[in-house]
This record gives sequence, C-alpha cells and structure tokens, in this order.
Amino acid sequence: MANWSDPRPSAAPFGAAADTRSSAYDAGLRSYMLSVYNYMTSGILLTGIVAMLFAQSGAAQQILGGPLRIVIMLAPLAIVFAMSFGQSRFTQGTLQLLFWAFAVLMGLSLSSIFLVYTGTSIAGAFFATAGAFAGLSLYGYTTKKDLSAFGTFLVMGVVGLLVASVVNIFLQSSALAFGISAIGVLIFAGLTAYDTQKIKSMYAYVAGTDMAGRTAIMGALNLYLDFINMFLFVLRMFGSSRN
Repeated sequence: MANWSDPRPSAAPFGAAADTRSSAYDAGLRSYMLSVYNYMTSGILLTGIVAMLFAQSGAAQQILGGPLRIVIMLAPLAIVFAMSFGQSRFTQGTLQLLFWAFAVLMGLSLSSIFLVYTGTSIAGAFFATAGAFAGLSLYGYTTKKDLSAFGTFLVMGVVGLLVASVVNIFLQSSALAFGISAIGVLIFAGLTAYDTQKIKSMYAYVAGTDMAGRTAIMGALNLYLDFINMFLFVLRMFGSSRN
C-alpha cells in the first residue's frame, strides 16, 4: 500500500523560514487534535454520567418502556444528520450546543445498559474499549500508510451490520448476534484509525480559517461514534446480564 502523503509544509528548500512554518503548523495541528480529543472525551463522560444517573433514578425503566423510548432513540440520529448537513451553515457555537445535546440524549438512550448488564461488566467493557481506542487512534495519527482505501470497505461493513442486525431481530440467533458483535468490533476498530487519519489530514485545509473549530467538533463526533459503537459491541460479546 502506498505511503500516506503528510500535507504539512515541507522544510525544503527555504531553510530556517520553512522550519519555522513547519513548527507553527505542527503546533497548530497538536492544538487542533487536542481540541478534537477534548470534545470527544467530554462527550463520552457526559453520556456516561447522564446514563448512570438516569438509570439510578428509576425513571429510565419507566420511560424507556413507553412510547417516549422511540423519541429518545431517534433524537440522537436526527442531531447527527443535522450536524452533518448543516456543518457549513451552523456557527461553531451552534455545533457545540448540538454536540452536547447529542451527548445528553445518547446518555438517556444508553441508560438501558445499566438495567441489562452488571456494573462490573460495563466498567470492564469501557476500559477495554478505551485502551483499544487509544492504541488504534495513535496508529491512525502516526502511520504513514494511506488508510483511505479502507474507508469505503468499512462503510459497507457498517451497512452490512445494520442489515444483519435487522435480520436477527426475526431470527433471534445467539450465534449470529455474537458474530455481528465480533465483526462490529473489528469494523469500528478500523474506523477509529481511519477517522483519526482523516481528521488529521483535514487540518491542512482548515488551518487558520473559521472552519477549524467546526471541523474539530465534527471530528470529535466521528470518534465519539466509533468509541460508543465499539464499546457496545464489546459489551454485547462479553457483558454479564443482571438476570
């Protein structure tokens, strides 16, 4: 596979001036990526806190068992579509509010895992996912290989997962469910590395513009979704039921 072309400014042939520009670019890139990871981490923590508190309050069992469950499940998806299609029109502040609203709604939706799985298995799946995510994202950030060729393949894999999940609603096959979870972990592991490299490469096009802040939020949203999906698939594979 061909090496990935790093879009940062070249140090040749202008000597110290080019080195200064390259250093400034690297500092800006680090700040940009730190912003992405800060948004993502804060969003995941907010989701976790909301999910735990909602489940412990006793309201989750009542609300998620009624018609509001559909609204809570679909609302985060609506926000993702709004952010994706409105990225160029929304201000950075609007995207921030949508991102935090998304994290809260995801917390309400994911509170059901505290009703199904033990706290120990949830914690174990979370820390296992966090460790894997850190390694995969680091690989995506540092590798010189171009991972873009995997993008289409991975997206097709996500579509395949959705189709298989719908089919299994009717089949109720535990073997198929385990297979879906195992493949899901692999797909979102690949997407973690791929999305990290894509977010890094985007900086070359938005550096110094008002799009940088908005792009960082959208990058955080992508990594958030990679993390949450990988976590859920790991939990479904190895989580212990409360029953």
